Amino acid sequence: MTRRYFGTDGVRGVYGEDLTPSFVERLGRAATLWCGGGGVFIGRDTRASGPALERAFASGVASAGGNAVLAGVLPTPAVALLRQDLGVVISASHNPPEYNGVKLFDRRGRKLTDSDEEEIEQLLGAPPRDPDQGRVDNIEVALGSYLDHVLHRFGSDLSGLRIAVDCANGSYSSIAPASFEQLGAEVTVIGAKPNGRNINVGCGATDLQLLQQTVAKSGCDLGIAFDGDGDRMLAVDEHGDAVDGDQILAVLALDREVELVAVTRMTNLGFHRLMEEHGIRVLTTDVGDRYVLEALYEHGALLGGEQSGHIICLDGHVTGDGLAAGLLLCAALKGRTLSEAVAVMPRYPQAKENVRVRERRVSNAIVEEVERVNAELEGRGRVLVRPSGTEPVVRVLAEAEDEKEAKALSARIAALVERELG
Repeated sequence: MTRRYFGTDGVRGVYGEDLTPSFVERLGRAATLWCGGGGVFIGRDTRASGPALERAFASGVASAGGNAVLAGVLPTPAVALLRQDLGVVISASHNPPEYNGVKLFDRRGRKLTDSDEEEIEQLLGAPPRDPDQGRVDNIEVALGSYLDHVLHRFGSDLSGLRIAVDCANGSYSSIAPASFEQLGAEVTVIGAKPNGRNINVGCGATDLQLLQQTVAKSGCDLGIAFDGDGDRMLAVDEHGDAVDGDQILAVLALDREVELVAVTRMTNLGFHRLMEEHGIRVLTTDVGDRYVLEALYEHGALLGGEQSGHIICLDGHVTGDGLAAGLLLCAALKGRTLSEAVAVMPRYPQAKENVRVRERRVSNAIVEEVERVNAELEGRGRVLVRPSGTEPVVRVLAEAEDEKEAKALSARIAALVERELG
């Protein structure tokens, strides 16, 4: 059995086209039936389509006899922490404003497994029950509860630190800057004026240029950028240079002296070399933060993440949290500049290409060529090809000791993907 609607991180699509209120209502009903009814805690990001989809999902919950609890705009990690029998986020994460989606967390605050999602899809055709059995409530205290928890578990004295904070015009717009200020930092704020149509547009973790310019212009010690729903965080050092999730995770792994860390296949080879030098075991998973989470829970580990900025610390949390990650990074500096802190990790040059395809798959010819190239490289680099879980593209990553070689490898394999699948 394969999933038709769920990708690597929930269900996503362009609002009004492949993601409609009627479908989301059916999804709400199916998810409520799957979890056995009870309380369904719902948050959303700042997209214009959010309120309509929030109401649709809540209607589906009520139609299955459940209790939908609407919390309004909340970061994804807040929903994971405050979930009831089910936690739901109406969000398309880092995607553009015209997209939206639905993310689900179980009663433990964990993302659903592939088999869980398959079971929900089997229930999409279920008819409504007696609507009088269910209800929809609104609450206003969720945001304060979440902030109290995160600041208590992950906060530290940030006095004297000058930070530029880019909220991506998303879920952290009203709370992240004030959180850093509360801990003593001097904060310059950008991307914190959501209007429903500007989430992730020219700002945030998907586009660091504005943050880089702001750090350079204002003389900040570092910049921190979130994505629209707050489960990802990237940084910019004092020189305006981008700092990715691999580098952030490397700094945290050494600072917290962990014995085990979980990453994905996209993680830079330089990270693996650094962890090997320090005797830290590395678990490598498929791409997607939920696979990193599964590995952490399975092995009883606390720290993991992705190059894209999903940073997970389970010491007082249940999922990846952009604000918590930003606070941990600031605490790990310990008087160093960010550029000094991340210099511990050598970075192999990487070249990436996204090839738009008719069908998200990888043909046998592509697999065979990738295997041949990787055998030739003998550990000096690698090529990785994978279908996107959220877009109609196949992603190509090439990594080598030399940037020119990485680009050549990437272009060669991308051309093959284009011929085979484009």
